[in-house]
Amino acid sequence: METITTRDVSIPRLGFGTFRMPGGGCQPVVESALALGYRHLDTAAMYENEAAVGAAIAASGLARDALFVTTKVWHDQLKTRETIVRAFETSLGKLKLGYVDLYMVHWPSTDMDMATVLEALTALRDEGRTRAIGVCNFTLPMMRRAVDELGIPIAALQVEYHPFLDQSALLAFLRERGIPLTAYAPLAQGRAARDETLGRIAAKYGASAAQIAIAWLLDQEGVVAIPKAQRPESQQSNLDARRIVLDDEDRALIATLPKDQRYVSPPFAPDWDAPVHRAA
Repeated sequence: METITTRDVSIPRLGFGTFRMPGGGCQPVVESALALGYRHLDTAAMYENEAAVGAAIAASGLARDALFVTTKVWHDQLKTRETIVRAFETSLGKLKLGYVDLYMVHWPSTDMDMATVLEALTALRDEGRTRAIGVCNFTLPMMRRAVDELGIPIAALQVEYHPFLDQSALLAFLRERGIPLTAYAPLAQGRAARDETLGRIAAKYGASAAQIAIAWLLDQEGVVAIPKAQRPESQQSNLDARRIVLDDEDRALIATLPKDQRYVSPPFAPDWDAPVHRAA
């Protein structure tokens, strides 16, 4: 599995997402993914499946250092250093792991003190409880503050990214600093699989439109993708997308798709175009 190295950790470029897989039903799905060859697992406290992911890891028999495991702290726990540490310990206990590879802020909170939050994560990293730290759903001004002003050792930014959403400004910023972008909702919540343009490209390769969407992400410098898939056939199909090599004609066609389609924007999401929030 191809990897990207950041902050002394190597992240497999194709991971396995577990959003909307709550409860024990998640365990056999993750066991299947691990058996097929996935080595990067993405979970979160909010997904309510950390225990199932941990059970699948235990059942796999794989060495701990063969896996890259990400989990995240929910925005309602970003109040103090103590609440963040307690949330981390709860997640680690559910996973039944001695450490995680990447611990991330899941969503920024409007009233969080960014310095306090990110310094709490940095302390967990310095203690060896997580090998690296990152953030999700931060805007570009937030990233500038976190990385350039506060000097936080961010190892990855996870945001919505797929062929229908432009993230070029974030990507330019991240590439200058050697930080990968992890694309969640890489299939645009199923829309990529039904897109006619992606389907025409897929016909060239005897592939599916969904595979083209994944290949397009992995074709880009510094991008990691974490599609989710319940069925083993779909899990394997996503893995097989790594074999597709797009050409300039394919890239030009994908560039004609709308790039303003954001499908994940809950009420507590940041204003993607607002200036950076500074805590009082």
